Amino acid sequence: MTHSPYAHLLLADTRRSRWFWLGASLLVALLYSSLVLQRAFRGEYVVQDDARQHLFWMQRFVDPDLFANDLIADYFQSVAPWGFTNFYRLFAVLGIGPLLLSKLLPPVLALVTTGFGFGVAMQFLPVPIGGFFAAVLLNLVFWSHDDLASATPRAFMIPLFLAFLDTLLRRSWGCWLAIALMGLFYPQYALVCGGVLAFSFLQWHKGRLELTRRRADWVFLGIGLGITVAVLLPYLLAANPYGPALTAADVLDDPEFLGDGRGRFFLDDATVFWLSGHRSGLFPTFKPPLMGLGVFLPLLLWKLPTPLVHQAKNLGLLLRIVAAALVLFFAAHALLFRLHLPSRYTGYTLRFVLCFAAAIALTLLLDAGLRWLDTAQSRWLPAGVLLVGIGAIATSVLLYPRYITPFPADEFRVGRAPAVYEFFAQQPKDTVIASLEDEADFIPVFSGRSILFGREYAIPYHKAYGQQMRQRAIDLIRAQYTLDPALLRNTIDRYSIDFWLISHATFRPDTLQAPKFRQYPEALAEAQTNLQTAKPILARRANRCQVLQAEAWTVLDAACLRGR
Repeated sequence: MTHSPYAHLLLADTRRSRWFWLGASLLVALLYSSLVLQRAFRGEYVVQDDARQHLFWMQRFVDPDLFANDLIADYFQSVAPWGFTNFYRLFAVLGIGPLLLSKLLPPVLALVTTGFGFGVAMQFLPVPIGGFFAAVLLNLVFWSHDDLASATPRAFMIPLFLAFLDTLLRRSWGCWLAIALMGLFYPQYALVCGGVLAFSFLQWHKGRLELTRRRADWVFLGIGLGITVAVLLPYLLAANPYGPALTAADVLDDPEFLGDGRGRFFLDDATVFWLSGHRSGLFPTFKPPLMGLGVFLPLLLWKLPTPLVHQAKNLGLLLRIVAAALVLFFAAHALLFRLHLPSRYTGYTLRFVLCFAAAIALTLLLDAGLRWLDTAQSRWLPAGVLLVGIGAIATSVLLYPRYITPFPADEFRVGRAPAVYEFFAQQPKDTVIASLEDEADFIPVFSGRSILFGREYAIPYHKAYGQQMRQRAIDLIRAQYTLDPALLRNTIDRYSIDFWLISHATFRPDTLQAPKFRQYPEALAEAQTNLQTAKPILARRANRCQVLQAEAWTVLDAACLRGR
């Protein structure tokens, strides 16, 4: 590769060097994972934010009698991918519950992701330290976001997509397996894999793009596309029991998708909407900023006159990933929401591309710097600059998490009402709890009991489910703040409510100013008027119907509230 003693020390591609830098990469993954484990197990009532909605219903694997006739549990079970569902089912049979498994999985997925990320980087530039750079950047990416920590379907997407890239570059049958697993765990990204395969038929030949002429390519890529179609067909053909996905025409004026809505999508600022919107944007977040160095890779490949530049290969795959992601991004906007959220197709794909490009750029810059040091006249200057430079780079990268808050961005939530969870866990399994408190979102996962409504579970993307959840929220607001005993009684009867959870702030005038209420104008104005006029019926009966008082929360008996 090069005769420079300094370059040979860091840039040599030997078996020992590969194992050393792969080991260093895995150590970085273990370091960051240890921080996540500390947060995951810092208390009894700790759960990752998205895991609440995607995992709570899996308690049925342990006790089939839980969540009987529960709209929320039935919905989230219906949309869970087959592979994801049965993966958790298998471990439940083995005695590892869904909540515990969700906390143990992220470090394992991080190690797998790091290994595949290192392998992909080595396919682009066979320099082990470059694989290390890529691995560190990838760790900074997925620990700066909560996807991997969630242990939900999209957590599996991250290692599976990198496995797909690694095996695609190696032209291994493992590529087909990665696509199949992606379809079972996170079908949306099977579309991305298919898009990358489709663009891989195009080759640059004599200054122009044309279809590959290699028969082996047609066979390998064709089988991959066939598997992509096969794993997606069940999702395309199966009818969702909660109706078709909403379309853009359905939601343009829907409060759920505007302002403070649970599915906020449409934003007033067009630039933010298209570029950085959480659900709509091309690039929702740009963390870590260091990956931005990848933008300069084409310039470095053009301007740096070093032999290492000529060892870069397979870089066309990065362009194919970008092309596939952009096509699906605009297709998702055009077919809103039938391909779900547009940002899902570009958020991680573009981050991956920039990470690998930045790793290659860093490696090339390191090589150029070492060559310059070798030409220095002083004997001690090169060694000193080398040590200081490498130390500064390593320190800044490894300590980078100290400068972003929070890191890791795992989004673990701590339940604040243990006594409430314990109380409900002791009630009959068909118990239904009504509440508009945010704390109610923890009840299904910590108590194993049904709630009538929870903002965390009010996902509006399927018509029948979204409409029912919205109606429940409106009915609860009206009943909780009504001055009419009959309305409260009818709501309790209609939904077979057993308990009602309130807090010390429930009937304060400013409570109804919270964003979670503003998306229900049909009920909000009436509730505000009632609260200003007199004391709501539920508040009047709270003292005599109270069955539990725990810090800020009060549990009321619904039969008592009803008037019996």
